[in-house]
Amino acid sequence: MTASKLRANMTVVSFLSAFLSHSRLTGANVFNLWVLRAVMSESKTPTPTPAGDTYKGWVFKWTNYIKGYQRRWFVLSNGLLSYYRTQAEMGHTCRGTINLATASITVDDACNFVISNGGAQTYHLKASCEVERQRWITALELAKAKAARMQAESDDSGDDFPAPREVAGSQISEVQSAMRTLGSKVEDLSTCNDLISKHGSALQRSLSELDSLRLTGEAGEKIRQVTERATLFRITSNAMINACREFLTLAQTHSKRWQKALQAEREQRVRLEETLEQLAKQHNHLERAFRGAAQANTSADNKGDTGSTPGKGEASDEDDDNEFFDAMEEAPEFITVPEPLAMNQESSSQDLVPLKKRRTRIPDKPNYSLNLWSIMKNCIGKELSKIPMPVNFNEPISMLQRLSEDLEYHELLDKAAKCHSSLEQMCYVAAFSVSSYSTTVHRTGKPFNPLLGETFELDRRRESGYRSLCEQVSHHPPAAAHHVISERGWTLRQEITVASKFRGKYLSIMPLGTIHAIFEKSNNHYTWKKVNTTVHNIIVGKLWIDQSGEIDVVNHTTGDRCHLKFAPYSYFSRDVARKVTGVVMDKDGKAHYVLSGTWDEKMEFSRVMQSSRGGENGTEGKQKTVYQTLKAREVWRRNPLPEGAESMYYFTTLALTLNEPEEGVAPTDSRLRPDQRLMEAGRWDEANAEKQRLEEKQRSARREREREAASQRTSSVSHDNYQARWFEHCEDRVSGEQVHIYKGGYWETKDRGNWEGCPDIF
Repeated sequence: MTASKLRANMTVVSFLSAFLSHSRLTGANVFNLWVLRAVMSESKTPTPTPAGDTYKGWVFKWTNYIKGYQRRWFVLSNGLLSYYRTQAEMGHTCRGTINLATASITVDDACNFVISNGGAQTYHLKASCEVERQRWITALELAKAKAARMQAESDDSGDDFPAPREVAGSQISEVQSAMRTLGSKVEDLSTCNDLISKHGSALQRSLSELDSLRLTGEAGEKIRQVTERATLFRITSNAMINACREFLTLAQTHSKRWQKALQAEREQRVRLEETLEQLAKQHNHLERAFRGAAQANTSADNKGDTGSTPGKGEASDEDDDNEFFDAMEEAPEFITVPEPLAMNQESSSQDLVPLKKRRTRIPDKPNYSLNLWSIMKNCIGKELSKIPMPVNFNEPISMLQRLSEDLEYHELLDKAAKCHSSLEQMCYVAAFSVSSYSTTVHRTGKPFNPLLGETFELDRRRESGYRSLCEQVSHHPPAAAHHVISERGWTLRQEITVASKFRGKYLSIMPLGTIHAIFEKSNNHYTWKKVNTTVHNIIVGKLWIDQSGEIDVVNHTTGDRCHLKFAPYSYFSRDVARKVTGVVMDKDGKAHYVLSGTWDEKMEFSRVMQSSRGGENGTEGKQKTVYQTLKAREVWRRNPLPEGAESMYYFTTLALTLNEPEEGVAPTDSRLRPDQRLMEAGRWDEANAEKQRLEEKQRSARREREREAASQRTSSVSHDNYQARWFEHCEDRVSGEQVHIYKGGYWETKDRGNWEGCPDIF
């Protein structure tokens, strides 16, 4: 009930009270008492929720015995009751939801009410007043009835996703039901109007009789005032009833027109969907026919070379970029639709070769027992890279291969390369920086420390359009340089140095170094660093991994910035575990996008429409900023693990292929490392012996380099004059750091098959 309506009701109550104090007629008193009771009832009971599927407002929710009731923003929509801490959270963080179709609604007292779905979820709520409580009860009961009806119709149909025609029929029936309800209410009002007219006429006659007594003085003046007010009251009631009747007539006149228009729109949508599906099938058929013809021509030109045509499963991988987007209901600039994809002319001829079938399994992890404390008790405080660790703590890939796993979600950079907006591109780059941690949730094994000069290549041009090269460029401190170039318009490079400390109960891993992403079309250059990794329960309990810290993704071309925060796990926190939040801002500090999600599951981003300073204090006494955003859209979701991953070190589909033998790689490639190969095969005792041999060989090579450096007897020469094979040491022009940058030549050397100059490390 609105404030104006409540004030009007109170005016009528005051008038009737005054009238009762002066009236002495029995019939008039009975009528007045009846009208007074009706008005008082109206002042206490709010009107039903306005037409629509959404009802919002602030309600106090019971949290715990310490904090008691806390004010929360509740939203009732489509039969679901959800709540948020603030209105700004509606775009990204829902605190809880109850399905009203199966919920019970009970009233405790004047302001309190309880909603429960059978024990799993129970909300103890308190409204600001009895009127507000009754509003929510009315809205909840209506939504519950509608949700139950919709669920029953869905169960009867046996289809979770009704067809458009069914949706149209449902909406039409809802309109008709609403019209019937409205008609019933207007009939009730008409009955009330007749009663008011009947009793009002009786009241008018009684007042006329009083007036005929020709009372003088104050009594006569009061009678005249009461007569005027009673007349105005009856006129107003008649006008209200007439207005309701006219509205019903108008609604009935237009209802059929609305129903026909709705039916026509639904049928047109069905026709468009069917047409789109037919066009997609025809496009796919023509594309396959073209590839088949091209393959036949290639086979005819290459005498003696039979060739083969890709199968359905293989050819489908090449259509990854032909994406279809649903028509957006709001903010068309929120997501940039990719440009029409032209077939890559440079690689179209080589794509006719069938894709290599990658392995999907590795030998199961053996069950070896090991006394962990006997090894760890003398290692507290030492750097992990200097501890002689057996392969029992490892997983059968090297740190170089683990670094290459950052490309698990390379498609985020593919999509970023197509963005016209640098701010939207920042969202994809930020999501890519988070996605690299999703592979670490269950990966408690330690990767092999690469030998100095060890390399790892990952050529995925045919499948994904990129190829990657890693090289271990330093041993103390251990540092790996990584360079990736994609035919889809982006380059990624990084040099990561890992510092680690064993703290007794947990292990801290601190990655050092900067990651660079450069996009050819826009010339945008992004940089960011990695957060810290903590491995808990090293001595006792089940190992688990947490990521914590902050990342600043910076666009050095435009000045845009995204600040990401990885919340550390806390037993007492009410937030979701592994939570990540971020804000994308332009060079002036204005927020444009909000990112939220978890580093192990998914990330979403929402466009910011308005921002303001909230009333609650944040850390260090600063006010929190409240962002009003559009509906959140998913930008990244973790790929499911392959079947049986728990017995294969929890490797992802990509990780299972990293150590797969491959011809033509450099003699320093991690795939050729014997101790790692033996461990993957389950021969751990032999792997431990081979690991010690390789480490001793590496130490001997280092001593030899130090002797050569000392023999030159010049202070400008370091103790270890090692130089990387494929990367050169220089100053980065963007970050100003001393880094190793790819100098070229590896892939050309691979094409020639001449690996002279590569060190003998295995």
